[in-house]
Amino acid sequence: MKRKIGALEKVDADLSSLQYKIRRDPASYKEDFSNQYRQYEAQREIHRQAPTWATDAGIIPFRDLIDFISHVADCYPALTTRFPDDLIHILNLHHEHLEVELREKIVGSLVLLRRKDIIDSPRLLQTLFPLLISTHSKSLRTLLYQKCLSDLRTSNSKTTNHRLNRTFQTVLYNLLTSDKTSSKGLWAVKITRELWKRQIWTEAKAVEIMKEASLADNEKVIVSGVRFFLGGDKEREELEDESSDEDAIDMGKIKHQIGINKKTKKKARQMENAVATVKRKERKKKQPHPLNFSAFHLLHDPQGFAEALFSKHLQNSKSKLNLEQKLLVLQLVSRLVGLHKLTIMSLYSYFIKYLTPRQPSVTSFLASLAQATHNLVSPDVLEPLVQKIANEFVSEAAAAEVASAGLNAIREICVRQPLAMNDTLLQDLVMYRKSKDKGVMMAAKGLLGLYREVGPEMLKKRDRGKDAAIGLRSGARKGQRFGEEAVGGIEGLELLEKWKEEEKQKKLLTQQPREGGNLAEEGLSGDDEDDGDGWEVDEDSDSDSGGWQNVSSDEDAGDVEGENKRPSKKPKHINTDSEEELESNDEEDKGNTPQNAAETAERFSSLATTRILTPADLAKLQDLRLAASINNALPAAQRKRALLAHQSTLNRHRDDPLTAAEIEGLASLSKKNTKEERLAIAREGKEGRDEARKSTTAKRKEKKQEQGKSTTNREKARKKNFLMTLGKAKGKQKRSLVERGKVLRAHKERAGRGGKRGNRG
Repeated sequence: MKRKIGALEKVDADLSSLQYKIRRDPASYKEDFSNQYRQYEAQREIHRQAPTWATDAGIIPFRDLIDFISHVADCYPALTTRFPDDLIHILNLHHEHLEVELREKIVGSLVLLRRKDIIDSPRLLQTLFPLLISTHSKSLRTLLYQKCLSDLRTSNSKTTNHRLNRTFQTVLYNLLTSDKTSSKGLWAVKITRELWKRQIWTEAKAVEIMKEASLADNEKVIVSGVRFFLGGDKEREELEDESSDEDAIDMGKIKHQIGINKKTKKKARQMENAVATVKRKERKKKQPHPLNFSAFHLLHDPQGFAEALFSKHLQNSKSKLNLEQKLLVLQLVSRLVGLHKLTIMSLYSYFIKYLTPRQPSVTSFLASLAQATHNLVSPDVLEPLVQKIANEFVSEAAAAEVASAGLNAIREICVRQPLAMNDTLLQDLVMYRKSKDKGVMMAAKGLLGLYREVGPEMLKKRDRGKDAAIGLRSGARKGQRFGEEAVGGIEGLELLEKWKEEEKQKKLLTQQPREGGNLAEEGLSGDDEDDGDGWEVDEDSDSDSGGWQNVSSDEDAGDVEGENKRPSKKPKHINTDSEEELESNDEEDKGNTPQNAAETAERFSSLATTRILTPADLAKLQDLRLAASINNALPAAQRKRALLAHQSTLNRHRDDPLTAAEIEGLASLSKKNTKEERLAIAREGKEGRDEARKSTTAKRKEKKQEQGKSTTNREKARKKNFLMTLGKAKGKQKRSLVERGKVLRAHKERAGRGGKRGNRG
């Protein structure tokens, strides 16, 4: 039976009250703390000798004493010197035999001592991490994992703690390399991936840890390391978007509520916290954005890593990975090859046995093959693969979904290496654009549109299209050779230069006087300046259209005098003449000398060499590229769709992976949808119609409700219950004539003031 506790003992056992008193006056309660510490030492010896048989039968449980001492240890540093060592000793030796609550209390007390700077972060991690990888208790592993992550995040919250990071990264790296068959390395992968996602570890050492995990011998560790490379950067971006899309604080709403509601200290604190949060977010917005490189770009030796992955996990017949796990490794190898333009010749022959429609996850294999293709891969290696896909997938006997997936895969390969296709096969595949199935027809048209851009000479004349045929005749479009790299420069810069010249001419036209159609009336000095500007435009247009014309100085003077008497629309006339001369010179100068080509290149590059492009210039350059890529002869609806499609193509980054869903994209057009799917597709386009049909009053009302604002008194009175308004109506009926006059006069005066608040005047 438990012994009854007396009144005086209850006073001694009130640790929370004693803790509060010690916080206020440590010197006065030093003796009381010493008594409690002696009780702790007595129970500590009992738990050291027999942790299994030790119980909390005393007046104060052992875990409560640990909690009390850890909270006030900073007040008596001389008395509690050995307290952290005792806790670490008990936890290391007896963590398997201690009670669950006591064990969790010891771990929490060590973390509390770390926050009070009684122990440092390396010592805490050296205590917790060995227990994390050795204990068999699932609850303790979860607790230790959370505490390790929390301590690392706290240590790097204000500034990056490089010393601690390097020390702990070395521990994780050694854990993976010391025993590659053990599953203990899984904790190194989990910690590294979480800190990478939180943007705490963003350097190459973290990537090297995951690289060693991908080359381990344990299946779980391998898959975890591979998944990091395939999805770690995406997780980081999603977490960053979630943190940036947090609910914004409406300061106007808070001020409105505080001005109306009763003023309390709680409301004032809420206002202060809201202001501090808004200021902190504004400071974050003004800070420079950190350069977070992808894990693929931080690899030290991508070629060696890709070869090691391929030879150890894919080519090795003794590999224990199943097909799904091998497919993940293959996706990683193909992304490395495509991104860094590596060369692994045996990789492409590995694909041949998987390129059949009956192969499970065949679209993933097709996507991996397309990712592993780049412009430095020999066409002799890729041509048999393209031929195999065409023979297996694209035929009259194949299903529509299979044919569209095959054509789409061939197009993705040829986007990266156009020389992988031969003329005969291309002309055969292009004929599928006349297929009755929509998915096959669109896939074939996509392949045709690609080769109109990159290799129109491989197509028949009737398939080339107008732009490609004109480009071939003028020499603007030439066949690509193997290993040829484009000359460095800013794409479409000539469009921006042309637009700036047009804007300059428009500005000159607007500066001309609108009244009195003669420049001589405005004065001689103004004419000279305008004519100088006009002749500058003329010089630009002449240099574009051809060469200089040699004239004598007398003729120059005569021309200037004559131009002073011409009307003010001279620059516009000059522009028209220069355009006509440019068109005639284009007809005459086909295959001109290299000197003219050099002059053209110099004219196009003058903007890049003489001016720093601003963000506004770059944005305009993007718009001009989009406008130039779309044929203006198309109808408005088709031009808009083409513009959106081209925009999505530009937005796709080179680092982004090619997924199986993109290979299967057009196959969804071939299968017949059910009634429910057709209704869902029809409803997708009608989502914004109800919103557009709403009246202005209804939209304003919804906006008020979203912002949490109240309604007007008139709206409240209109919605009031009828029975609640009877008393007011009866009171109005009982008014005398004098009272009615007073009410009407008061109403008239109030209306003249602008209402009760006097908004007028």
